[in-house]
Amino acid sequence: MDLEKWAKDVRTSSYEIDAKRGKIFDKNGMVLAYDRPTYKLYAIVDPDYTTNPEEPNHVTNPEETASRLAPLLDMEASDMVETLKNGQENDRFQVEFGAKGRQISQEKMEEIKELELSGIQFEEEAKRYYPNGLFASHVIGFARTDDGKISGVTGIEKQMEKYLQEKKGTIKYERDKYGTKLLDPNQVMTEPDDGEDVHLTLDQKIQTFLEDAMSQVDDQYSPEKIMAAVMDPDTGEILAMSNRPSYNPNDIGEVDNWYNDLISYPFEPGSTMKIFTWASAIEEGVYNGDSELFKSGTYKVTENSQTISDHNNGQGWGMISYDEGFQRSSNVAASKLVYEKLGPTKFRQYLSAFNLTDKSGIDLPGELTGKLVYERPIEQITTGFGQGSTFTPIQLMTAATSVANGGKIMQPYMLSEITSSETGEVIKEGKPEVIGEPISEDTAKKVRDLMGEVVTSENGTGQSFKLDDYSLAGKTGTAQISEPGKGYLSGRNNYVFSFMGMAPKDDPELLMYVAVKQPDLEPTELGSEPVSYIIRTVMENSLHYLDIQPDKEEDTKVSQHKLPDVTEMSTRNAENELRKTFSNVEIIGDGENVEEILPAPGTKVLENQRIMVITDKPKMPDLTGYSLRDVHRLAEHFDMNIETMGNGYVKSQSIAEGSKIKENGYLVVELSPPETE
Repeated sequence: MDLEKWAKDVRTSSYEIDAKRGKIFDKNGMVLAYDRPTYKLYAIVDPDYTTNPEEPNHVTNPEETASRLAPLLDMEASDMVETLKNGQENDRFQVEFGAKGRQISQEKMEEIKELELSGIQFEEEAKRYYPNGLFASHVIGFARTDDGKISGVTGIEKQMEKYLQEKKGTIKYERDKYGTKLLDPNQVMTEPDDGEDVHLTLDQKIQTFLEDAMSQVDDQYSPEKIMAAVMDPDTGEILAMSNRPSYNPNDIGEVDNWYNDLISYPFEPGSTMKIFTWASAIEEGVYNGDSELFKSGTYKVTENSQTISDHNNGQGWGMISYDEGFQRSSNVAASKLVYEKLGPTKFRQYLSAFNLTDKSGIDLPGELTGKLVYERPIEQITTGFGQGSTFTPIQLMTAATSVANGGKIMQPYMLSEITSSETGEVIKEGKPEVIGEPISEDTAKKVRDLMGEVVTSENGTGQSFKLDDYSLAGKTGTAQISEPGKGYLSGRNNYVFSFMGMAPKDDPELLMYVAVKQPDLEPTELGSEPVSYIIRTVMENSLHYLDIQPDKEEDTKVSQHKLPDVTEMSTRNAENELRKTFSNVEIIGDGENVEEILPAPGTKVLENQRIMVITDKPKMPDLTGYSLRDVHRLAEHFDMNIETMGNGYVKSQSIAEGSKIKENGYLVVELSPPETE
């Protein structure tokens, strides 16, 4: 043995210098994930560490220390005493207290320090934190701390690991037996390297609209699944994406669904597939939608094949045009287009051209593809109306970008850019990428017109999806659910109800897909109701937020009103003026004059929407019952940092009602779903 080397190793201390994992932001700079300091508690039990008995540096009284410390750590005092005494008896320098002594918040650490317990020390350690809870959790994913290192496990945290991952630095120096640095320590240091920052295409506002709407539906209908996403069809940017069941990445316990179903749940989509069947026939030049009639009701491709029926129990609507067949979502029309007009071989080529046989290539982990069931004639025609073959929602949305933008399939993507956490320099940038061009601009317009009639025609299956201010092109889907070896489920709830929509119809700014599986419907409710609520709420709010000019005539809208400018009025007069039209006016503070109203003057709002009047002496209101959107609106006005826990509507707040509102203050709100009977 090299005794000199051994001695040098013994008297050399090596410490890691913390580095921070890169942050994750939305496209507007809102932080979605960052490292938050937590603390590990340890107790020094070696009496030799104390040099002055009047000011001990070790635990001198295990029983007293445990009795004061245990309640703050939610531990049994007897267990803590045992740990402390075992350490002393075994000549340990220090002891730790397992999971209860780790990931302690800064507030708790400071509370413990105030006890001034001798020998109790803390070591800082980072924990990944997600300030918005379940907000886009399947997209962002989560990272886990293991042996002091944070690593991505799912979602963007996993996908962008090589950019987000930090590298800790080290310091090595020579010391005495108590760890005190020598006068000539021969110190060597390796600099830490923080991870890079990842900026997503997600838009916090649109994502919030989506999360709120989905939570409402989840609470009211208790479905098996909800899958929804919003995309910019001109670029392929994903602006919002969410699933139910969801989870809070800050509290990983029992999770019902780890998978991002938008990209990893293939299923038989139902009639949303007809978008691509009709588009293929139009592009191929074999479609005479307004002049050629067919007999609706039932269809058999051969005498011995299974009978295809329209959704009104095969009764049909007599001789109708193919345009009307699309409005009514006729399975017979789809079957005849596939088998008699296009032919199965040509339709199969279009399925590939629409990228429906491949992954979308989205930059998220875990994407799957569906299975094309297309051997027998019956399988070929059922694929045309969304039965038999399976696809993921992201495959359908990717294909639908071509209808929305004039013929080009855009690859969906989540990464806006990666920037240096030190300099802000752009290291990598996400860019639009065309991955196909299956149809012409003229065909795309004709299909959008047909989809518009689904919503506006008296025969259309999508009448409940109409927007207040914007024209909507869309297609409904009601898909049967098959179980291996059992066939299709029966019962009015046992379907996947869906909708593919784009608005405004003539030049879509947003493409949106929603699917709700097995909602708990009342006898009088239709499966389209939970889907249409999400579509209408998110589309309408998002288009207004993006400042897209409404394209519907005033007389076609529901009751909406422009907010008047009352900022020059007294508070009393402003309140009186607003209450003439709006039922939910809230005064923020007790000032006599109005400084601002939220939303801004000129905004079109519903009569029952919350209007906040900010006075010149603002005070924190009682936020109970506020939606997350209203809370963000208030916080944004006062430049407050906001942290949310839970989902739904506010039930508690960290800043007390009536307190002075401070700019750059820190507001924590806890939310819960609305109560039901």
